[in-house]
Amino acid sequence: MSVKRRDLIRYLEKQGFHLLREGSNHSIYSDGFKAIPVKRHKQFDRITANELCKQAGLKPQY
Repeated sequence: MSVKRRDLIRYLEKQGFHLLREGSNHSIYSDGFKAIPVKRHKQFDRITANELCKQAGLKPQY
C-alpha cells in the first residue's frame, strides 16, 4: 500500500507542523521544535510514511 504525499502533509499540518522551507530535494516541515524533511515524491510506501511520523514524534498513521 502506498501513501500519497499530500495525505502525509495534511496529517503533519493537522498535528501543528508547517512548511519551514524548501530544499533542493525535500520540503522541510517544522512544529517549532523538530524539523522533518519530506522528499518530493508523489507517493511513499507506508513504512517510509510511518517513519516520518515517528521522526515527528507522532503516532504512526499508516
